[in-house]
Amino acid sequence: MGPHPAVAAIRLAVRRVLHDVLTEHTTQHPTPEGGPDGRPGAHPLVLVACSGGADSMALASALAFEARKLDVRAGGITVDHGLQTGSAQRAREVADRMTSLGLDPVEAVAVTVGRDGGPEAAARDARYAALDAAAERHGATAILLGHTRDDQAETVLLGLARGSGIRSLSGMAAVSGTARRYRRPFLELDRQTVRKACIAQELAVWDDPHNADPAYTRSRLRHEGLPALEKALGKGVVEALARTAQLSRDDADALDSWAADAEASVRDDTGRLECAKLFGLPPAVRRRVLRRAVIAEGAPAGSLFARHIEEVDRLITGWRGQGAINLPGRVEARRQGGRLVIRQG
Repeated sequence: MGPHPAVAAIRLAVRRVLHDVLTEHTTQHPTPEGGPDGRPGAHPLVLVACSGGADSMALASALAFEARKLDVRAGGITVDHGLQTGSAQRAREVADRMTSLGLDPVEAVAVTVGRDGGPEAAARDARYAALDAAAERHGATAILLGHTRDDQAETVLLGLARGSGIRSLSGMAAVSGTARRYRRPFLELDRQTVRKACIAQELAVWDDPHNADPAYTRSRLRHEGLPALEKALGKGVVEALARTAQLSRDDADALDSWAADAEASVRDDTGRLECAKLFGLPPAVRRRVLRRAVIAEGAPAGSLFARHIEEVDRLITGWRGQGAINLPGRVEARRQGGRLVIRQG
């Protein structure tokens, strides 16, 4: 008798991602015969980012199971944001659960959450910085994240509500980050399937109270917004939003490529952006050039919204002698002598 259908589904999703990681790793680092672990060509290390919730515990379990059958080393990282009483003890318990699954190395990392961009964005920035550092520290090839199709639908709706443009509507990518570090195996699986897999395997999970706290935008969307949409429009809203994300991503990727190619043509010999040349670009391309330039000067991508780029864009299209525009990350943009000057203050 085979595993529960939900367990089989999550294992298959993880197996596909591990095969991709192995193929890429082998292409980049051909293994010398008899080469020892820890050298180029050795078995790649894949980490799971685990909060202890159902999504990430199911992911940790599937990674541990599938890695044993492949030439992959599997470990885990849990991040303590320090935002709740007892969070350090909870992080240790999550680390112990990952160790009991057979993951190694396993690490609990404490972070300090700032305030830039609001509590949710600040926690996300701190978490990803910790995961990036852990990947470098352990030499990990990839980090698996437990985002589901439901998370994708919520992300698309949040982007729509913020008026953030087509890139936000494209949601989360299955593969992202420097050197394709982050992988999301569960984007085509719903949250219910993942939770059923935990029940079938009798995995202990922790339900973060923040996920049900109406003080947080995503929580309100999850418990009030999406159910209201499904009541008004019928079932299938989550699936439709996930399809919208993929279609939007295809369009956004094409526009991003256009902007990357166009950027060199709107800079002068010293590398400064020329306002007249920027004005000649299609608006969708111009705003992407501006966003790339602002991020390059130190603005956190997760805190940079469409309204910020629109303000910078008005320095090009609606110039009336206005002063500098203040942006996240202490970056400012101003127009000087027909050039757009972007720098960290």
